Amino acid sequence: MGKNEAAVRLLNADEIECRVASASEKGVSLLLYKDARVDQKILDETFGAFGWKRSHQCIDGSLYCTVEIRDEKTGEWVAKQDVGTTGYSEKEKSQASDSFKRACFNWGIGRELYSAPFIWIACPKVEVRKKEGRYYCNERFSVESIAYNACREITALTIADGRGNTVYEWKASDGVQGAGTNPDMQASVSKTQMNGLKKELERTGVTMETVRKRYQIDNPSQMPEELYNRVMQALSKTKSAGAA
Repeated sequence: MGKNEAAVRLLNADEIECRVASASEKGVSLLLYKDARVDQKILDETFGAFGWKRSHQCIDGSLYCTVEIRDEKTGEWVAKQDVGTTGYSEKEKSQASDSFKRACFNWGIGRELYSAPFIWIACPKVEVRKKEGRYYCNERFSVESIAYNACREITALTIADGRGNTVYEWKASDGVQGAGTNPDMQASVSKTQMNGLKKELERTGVTMETVRKRYQIDNPSQMPEELYNRVMQALSKTKSAGAA
């Protein structure tokens, strides 16, 4: 194509949103995401207002979005499609927006977010409350700065709270792959490795449930060794629960 997904620029700090993924009495974990307005903006910038289009269709009860890009050389439309998930409110609108964002990921928009480190903010840097047996956090967070390498992986990240205080800083070590890389995953972890993971969780105050949600792990003891190394690498950059 005259303009392809390699031409899609990386996200700026102010285009990345932060969402609390989980909360415990010891802190919160965050996820980074983009919204549909950012996707539309980058599609317009990269392919022009008349160089892309979207459509939706329902397949087996699920809403799919197709994003098509016009090939400048041939005039043909090239399509990439993905399915959306349902939110807690406004089901149809939620599915439409989510399927669109996922289709845009297929075109490379925001794909660098998959390389984000494990983001854990321990108390007292964040205020966590408890209601009806559940922990929650109402704090708003924003990305202050972000940096990437030539492979489009995140190499540095700074996050601030709603008052402008820096609450999270991370920088990748030389030669360290981003969390979103996906080499061939092999053998599951050993009992000794699981004990090492439990010790790191105790040191940082991060819960196993938080790790499971962040890395979409069904059974931690059966996760591939490559994924285990990514988890341990991320935890090693996390301060101890009692650290200021």
